[in-house]
Amino acid sequence: MSKIENYWADDVEVLIDTQTLDDRISALGQEITKDYGGLEPPICLVGILKGSFLFMADLARAIERHVTCEFIAISSYGDSTESSGIVQITRDLTESIEGKDVLIVEDIVDTGLTMSYLLENFRTRKPRSVKICSLLVKPENAQRAVDVDYIGFTIPNKFVVGYGLDYHAGRYRNLPFVGVYCGQEI
Repeated sequence: MSKIENYWADDVEVLIDTQTLDDRISALGQEITKDYGGLEPPICLVGILKGSFLFMADLARAIERHVTCEFIAISSYGDSTESSGIVQITRDLTESIEGKDVLIVEDIVDTGLTMSYLLENFRTRKPRSVKICSLLVKPENAQRAVDVDYIGFTIPNKFVVGYGLDYHAGRYRNLPFVGVYCGQEI
């Protein structure tokens, strides 16, 4: 590969390759399809922006039943690599979730602070049910216990990028795998 094709090689070590991601997301889709049964009512997938967008797209295609898609932007990181501990909604849902079966689709549950906040917030909106599907979970870093219903991978407490996850204001989101960032601070 040329340097341009492999622009990330000096900064990122592959942790979960593309095929492994595809296989696990397919299995998650089958598990979710089985658990929810039937085609109706649709599951309302709520993607947490920006990191979950690639995972949610692939997961939605792997679920063999009707789904609707919503997005919410919520942050406790900003452009930092560590949580500030302060959670804020930066873009809210456009449709009501009242009476719906909601599946929150997250890229990574790290400290648990963001997800804990979001679960409390969603409960006030009176959905029929709320479950969580997270591509990655870092149990070593948990500050709040969160029950994740569907887990793609449990990973060590390393800073990861790729497949929607970024470093420094959006870099590396487009990598087709999840990798450990080992480059220099920008």
